[in-house]
Parts: sequence; structure tokens; C-alpha cells
Amino acid sequence: MNVTALLMLAQPREGANGAIVFLVQMVLFFLILYWLFIRPQRKEQERFKAMVEAIKKGDEVVTTGGVIGTVVHVADDRLTIKSGESRLVIERARIGRILGKDSAEAASGT
Repeated sequence: MNVTALLMLAQPREGANGAIVFLVQMVLFFLILYWLFIRPQRKEQERFKAMVEAIKKGDEVVTTGGVIGTVVHVADDRLTIKSGESRLVIERARIGRILGKDSAEAASGT
């Protein structure tokens, strides 16, 4: 036997076992990725959607642009807010937070 044949016999063989181990590792990686990043983001989106749908007349809100105002009219996808002497029509999705509810939740610790 020559040296080349011995070197080929000495190399570890990867067959189906190596592929299965790799597949299991990738599945575990994506499960961990889902639990750490995707699931919490979906919960936050659901919480935000519920908050925006619960806006009613008289709520004090802050828009994503930083405008603070009081809701004076509610439509399906738009709100009219009064800020100072101005009235602004904005989309519901552009609400950053509701002032009264956030401060009450922060005080109670939830």
C-alpha cells in the first residue's frame, strides 16, 4: 500500500450522520431565534394594535412625530386630535402612545 491510500483510509467519513447532526443543529438554531426575537416582537405588535384600537374620544396621545394632543374625533383608520389651537387628522398607526394609560401602567408596575 502506498502512503496516499493510507491517508485516504485514515480520514474520517461523514455520511448521513453528519447531515442529520447539521440538520438538527439548524432546527435548534431557528427555534432559539424564534423564541428570542420573533415571538416577543409579535407580542409587542399585538399589544400595540390593541392599544391603538382602544383609543377613544378624550384620550391624550403622543404621535410618532412627537405631537401631543387630545382626541376629539375617532374614525375607522383616522383620528382628529386637538393640539393647542390646531386640529390635526392623523392615521391610527401613527400614534406612539396614550399618555393617561402609560402613566397609570408605569405607576402600578405592570
